[in-house]
Amino acid sequence: MSVYDYKVNTLRGQEIEMSEYRGKVLLIVNTASQCGLTPQFKGLQELQDKFQDAPFEVLGFPSNQFAQEKGSSDDIAEFCQMNYGVSFPMFEKIDVNGSSAHPLFQHITKEAPGLLGSKAIKWNFTKFLVDQNGKVVKRYAPQTIPDKIQEDIEALLK
Repeated sequence: MSVYDYKVNTLRGQEIEMSEYRGKVLLIVNTASQCGLTPQFKGLQELQDKFQDAPFEVLGFPSNQFAQEKGSSDDIAEFCQMNYGVSFPMFEKIDVNGSSAHPLFQHITKEAPGLLGSKAIKWNFTKFLVDQNGKVVKRYAPQTIPDKIQEDIEALLK
């Protein structure tokens, strides 16, 4: 199994297959609009802009499992665009932990566990780097600023 085996819904409710991203390096992030780490949207957008001509995409997945994303899909889209100029794909609000976790997140947390082998996502803005073949290659802690991921992205794009 790879990330390409899953379907996700955009903020507008359109179902897409992750296989649409085949051949791209992906940075999959669980996001929230009311979190102390929310300013990371700026750095994520900067990565998207920096690699706009490369096969790279940031994918944002809002979650309210940490009680910091209470808005509707429209609220989330407006917030991200108005405050951070987000142009990378954002998806419907999902659960990222537990039995109700979206199947994509069940897969990526299994493929790239956290500290001490924990599969659970500890907080918003946990990031997963995926190679061009759909394999999760690295997991980053919520506090890892997007700028610190740039070298890993560049290495995969070579």
